[in-house]
Amino acid sequence: MRAIQLSRFGGPDVLEFVEMPKPLAGPGEILVRVQAAGVNFFETIVRANRYAVTPQLPVILGVEAVGIVEALGETVTEPAVGARVAAPLFAAGRSSGGYADYVVIDAAWAVPVPDGVSAETAAALMVQGLTAHHLIRCSAPKNKSVLVTAAAGGVGSLLVQFARAAGASRVIALTSSPEKLELTHTLGADHSVDYTDHRWPAQVRDAAAGGADIVYDLVGGAMTSLCVEAMAEGGELLFAALGRFNLDLNDLGGMLLKNQSLRGFALLPLLTQASVRTDLTYLFEQVQTGGFKVLPGKAFPLERAAEAHEELESRRTTGKVVLIP
Repeated sequence: MRAIQLSRFGGPDVLEFVEMPKPLAGPGEILVRVQAAGVNFFETIVRANRYAVTPQLPVILGVEAVGIVEALGETVTEPAVGARVAAPLFAAGRSSGGYADYVVIDAAWAVPVPDGVSAETAAALMVQGLTAHHLIRCSAPKNKSVLVTAAAGGVGSLLVQFARAAGASRVIALTSSPEKLELTHTLGADHSVDYTDHRWPAQVRDAAAGGADIVYDLVGGAMTSLCVEAMAEGGELLFAALGRFNLDLNDLGGMLLKNQSLRGFALLPLLTQASVRTDLTYLFEQVQTGGFKVLPGKAFPLERAAEAHEELESRRTTGKVVLIP
């Protein structure tokens, strides 16, 4: 089979297009022929060896895939051969393997994808959909003003819609470019703020009548201290940018004086086999019935994985980036 392999750390050019044996489904497992593999921003950080965990090389990147069940391992009776499933490799304890023609996953973790939900959309609802879903659960926005960073991206675009549906009093979207600003309004944002304008924290405070009660920080780095500036007194910053935490003691001291709180967010510890199946089934049903929409992203052939990484790192994308074998 064809796959994208990482044998050394560096820029997008280190991603290698290779041929390797097709994996076999072991006891309790299924073999899935991939139709769409999700590409996530954190994978660009892994590739550059800037993530919280350094993988052992060589490795095939990719933690989520959607495809057709091609073979069943011993003891497996369902899903049936020919069924279309989501394979949340990250939740099933497999931290790699998605950028390939085939993946293997424990059958119990595979979730059926209903008719009417495309492979690209289903891919967007695994890491990104579950992240947005759990962020709303962790810090409920009902009757509060919220700021969503990277609001035109995969997680951010869903968060804008989920926060609106969960009863936020005001949803402020942080993004860039006129097109992205307009896009977030169509998703339900009350205000859209351009982060390329250095005055944006003050603009958020004005829009939220004193500052955002909740900030969902999906970006991290230098953005986080600016998010603190945009927060209301007594506000909460939910940090969901593992590996990019740059707040210093001065920032934290200022938060203490304003009764502000900082809360970490890591998706994996929140997931169980039962919750992943329940939550993905719910998300698939909601998108099927028009409860929310998944932004169309950009699809790249598998062999152009390096280009997909370049697009993500440039912040030129909206919605979900996927690889199509």
